[in-house]
Amino acid sequence: MSDATRELRAGLWTAAGAFVLWGLMPLYWHLLKAVPSLQIVAHRIVWSTLLVVAWLLWKRGRGWLRATLMQPRLAWMLALSALLISGNWALYIWAVNAGHVIETSLGYFINPLLNVVIGVLFLRERLSMPQWVSVAMAAAGVLWLTFHYGSFPWIALGLALSFALYGLVRKLAAVESIPGLGVESLYLLLPGLALLLWGESHGQGGFFDGWGATLVALLVVGGALTALPLIGFAYAVRRVPLSVVGVMQYIAPTLQFLLGVFFFQEAFDRDRAIGFVFIWIALAVFAIDGWLRSRRRAVAPMV
Repeated sequence: MSDATRELRAGLWTAAGAFVLWGLMPLYWHLLKAVPSLQIVAHRIVWSTLLVVAWLLWKRGRGWLRATLMQPRLAWMLALSALLISGNWALYIWAVNAGHVIETSLGYFINPLLNVVIGVLFLRERLSMPQWVSVAMAAAGVLWLTFHYGSFPWIALGLALSFALYGLVRKLAAVESIPGLGVESLYLLLPGLALLLWGESHGQGGFFDGWGATLVALLVVGGALTALPLIGFAYAVRRVPLSVVGVMQYIAPTLQFLLGVFFFQEAFDRDRAIGFVFIWIALAVFAIDGWLRSRRRAVAPMV
């Protein structure tokens, strides 16, 4: 087996592991439902920051932060991306523990298509006809859910929009994935610590006394579960074609959807199913078009 094949196989397994972990995360946050959502987010920030910064110090030494922030405009761009990802985390954890797992999965199904729209609006990218069809069908699915299910899917759209804008900022910021995550984490560390201290002093925190050793351990491990899939994703995208990663990313919302229906037993009636079918067909068209375009690019030099 060649080195390139080993690298590709390692990247595929790592990507699959990251997406499966993201897909199963509702089970983990459900174990912490006794903890207020903002407290979970604060612990997630603090413990993931310690893990990521420790990793960077080990791999790159003490100069990693200065080397990263020396690049122009990077400081404020990573501050903005930190705000977006923390808002995404807060909405996601609240939604899972409030019984909206299916709607969170809808958000991450919509996200790739919203990325396409943002690419057109902000990066002057051009869409193929199948991509326009995908976007139109996804929009139809969202409108159906809005008018026939009885409520605007603000959780799904909030998750999709915050993560899509996060991706836009990180695309425009000239920084590697893990150092960028380290800087974002440091921006969030002080607010996270302040929120923890405020919760402990106002009776909303029980880390030192009240939640018990099991929940305390779960909160600490939650930091690792925040950072590890992000690190794994960064490892995988350097070894696996983006078209393949783009298709594999649907593993996560599919698992979330299945958990919402079969484990959490959330309502999934005919009206909601119709809206999801519109979005699933849109994703199928989008994925097939992306795969065909990547095949044509691969074959073109050989003609």
